[in-house]
Amino acid sequence: MKNKNIVLASASPRRISLLKEWGLDFEVVPSGIDENTKLIKPSYIVRDLSLRKGNDVALKRPCGLILAADTIVVLNGKVVGKPKDEKDSEAILKELNGSLHKVYTGVTIIDDISKKQSVFYDCAAVKMRKLSENELRQLFGKHMDKAGAYAIQDSGDNFVEKIYGDYYTVVGLPYIKLFKELLKFGVRLKSIY
Repeated sequence: MKNKNIVLASASPRRISLLKEWGLDFEVVPSGIDENTKLIKPSYIVRDLSLRKGNDVALKRPCGLILAADTIVVLNGKVVGKPKDEKDSEAILKELNGSLHKVYTGVTIIDDISKKQSVFYDCAAVKMRKLSENELRQLFGKHMDKAGAYAIQDSGDNFVEKIYGDYYTVVGLPYIKLFKELLKFGVRLKSIY
């Protein structure tokens, strides 16, 4: 699908794969921002981080349209980030085991030419299966680059029982909202529904 020049401000293999599946041609220019924040409210955190990533890439690579995103997991009001090491991965997965938690994904779209921008987020709830110690052990350290130390799209994990909301919000790009917002910028995604 031919659209404006688009830059994805992320090196996430899953986001890259999703945008390709959805028919977009784009360039990948990851942001190098420090993702520490003093914000507390999850919806503010993901919008702020996606905006900072988008602005960082807009300064590095003015191009047309920049798409940036950030995803966090929230359990009992506490943000659960990417694991620092395998021990942290173990602690995170044990805490998430059998839980109902939320996943927030913030997205920023910046038209570098018109200076128009859109910053939004989506939230989905995820019910995790209650896994045995042995089943959990197989996941320890497997997804070190993902918030919550798990990957919903990895069919071999079998950790997620049910999703309440947009599956793609949990993966890292909320398809339903992104589809509508990109239309406002004259960009079409391939329809998947």
